[in-house]
Amino acid sequence: MSSPWVMADARHVWHPYTQHFNAPEPVPIVRAQGAYLYDAYGRAIFDAISSWWVTLHGHAHPAIAAAIAGQARTLEQVIFAGFTHEPAALLAEDLVQRLPRGLTRVFFSDDGSTAVEVALKVALQHWKNRGKRRPLVAALEHAYHGDTFGAMSVGGRGLFTAGFAELLFEVARLPDPTEGDPVDALIQLLDTRGDELAAVIVEPLLLGVGGMRVWHASTLQALRALTAERGVLLIADEVLTGFGRTGPLFACERAGVVPDILCLAKGLTGGFLPLGVTVVTEELFASFRSPDCGRTLYHGHSYTANPISCAAARASLALLDAGSEQSRAAIERIHRKQLDVITGHPAVRAPRVLGTIAAFDLVGAASYLNPVGQALGAFALREGVLIRPLGNVVYLIPPYCSTAQDLERAYAVIAAFLDRPC
Repeated sequence: MSSPWVMADARHVWHPYTQHFNAPEPVPIVRAQGAYLYDAYGRAIFDAISSWWVTLHGHAHPAIAAAIAGQARTLEQVIFAGFTHEPAALLAEDLVQRLPRGLTRVFFSDDGSTAVEVALKVALQHWKNRGKRRPLVAALEHAYHGDTFGAMSVGGRGLFTAGFAELLFEVARLPDPTEGDPVDALIQLLDTRGDELAAVIVEPLLLGVGGMRVWHASTLQALRALTAERGVLLIADEVLTGFGRTGPLFACERAGVVPDILCLAKGLTGGFLPLGVTVVTEELFASFRSPDCGRTLYHGHSYTANPISCAAARASLALLDAGSEQSRAAIERIHRKQLDVITGHPAVRAPRVLGTIAAFDLVGAASYLNPVGQALGAFALREGVLIRPLGNVVYLIPPYCSTAQDLERAYAVIAAFLDRPC
C-alpha cells in the first residue's frame, strides 16, 4: 500500500521532464548515504549519475551536513543587497583562490540556469556600459545551458526549446566541435559581424545534455586565443564540468585557459543545496562600477548568497583535497577498464571518458526520445542502479565515494541489458 506522502505526490506534484500521461510512478526515496539511495521498500540503489550530476562526495556527507546544521542555528538568511555575511565572503575568497587566475569577482545566484543568465546579462551590458552596441552572442550546436529564456536562447534548438522558438533571441551558431570546426566558423563570424559580437559561450570540453560529447582541449584553446585577440568575451559554462568532474577541478584548468566569465552550480554545494555563481574578471567588474546608476547590474534573487548554501559550499570545497583527487583518478581508471570490456559489443558506439564521466552511444536513432534509453533506465533500476540515459546516449557520472565494486556492478548491469533477449 502506498504511504500518504506517495499518494500526495500522485495527486499534486508536477515532476520535471515527465509526461504524466504515461510515466511510471516515481521511485519513493526515504534516505541516502554515500553512493546509495534507499527507497521506501528498503531497496538500495547505486546512484550512478550523482542525482542529476550534483552529488560530489556522496549523499549525507557528515562534514557538509554539520556545516549546514551549524549555519542554520546562526544565520539562515539575510538580504544580500546592502548586507553581507561571513559564509558568502569566505566562499567567494575560497573560489577565487581555486579558480583559474584572473577570475576575481563572484556574483551569487540560485542554480545553473541563473548563473548563465547572469553571465549573458553581464556580457551584454558590459559593452553597453562601454558605449558600444554588441547584441550578438555565439554558442555551439547541441549546447545546453539551462531552461530559463536566456539559457534556452544560447542552447541548441530542439525538443526542449521547440515550444518557445519564436520567443528566443538571435544567436550565432558555431559547429559542435565533435562534428565541425567552430574555430573556422568563429573566424568567419568575426570577419562578417565582429563588431556586433559580445561573447562566445561554451561548455568546455563536454557538451552534456547534448549527448555527452567530448571535445578537444586544443579547440577550446584556439577559441580562447581568437576571442582574446579580437576582444570578444569568452563565457565558460562549467555547471556540469566544475569541481573535478573532468579530472582537474575545472575543465578550463585541464585546457589551460582562463575565460572572462565562468558559471558554476550543481556540485558547488556537494549536491546538498541549490546555489549558483558567476565569476568574472576585475576588468569586467570595473565596467559596472560608476557614479552612473545606469551602469549597475540590476539583477538579484531573494536567496542570493543564502548563508546555509554558502556554508555547504565551503564544506564541499574543503573536501576537494588530495584524497578526492586520488578517488577521481581511480574512477577514471575503472571507467576506461570497464568500457574496454563492453566496447566490442555490436550495439556500442563511440565509448569516451573524460575524468569521472564515461559515456557511449547505443546503435539507433540519436534522439532524446529514443526508447532504448528508457528501457535501459528501467532495467537498471530493477537491478538497483540509477542510470538515466539521454536517449541512446548512456553515461555514468558517479559520486567520488563510489567504489570499484559499485562501478563494476553498474557496468555489469549495462552488459546484462545489452545481452538480453530482444
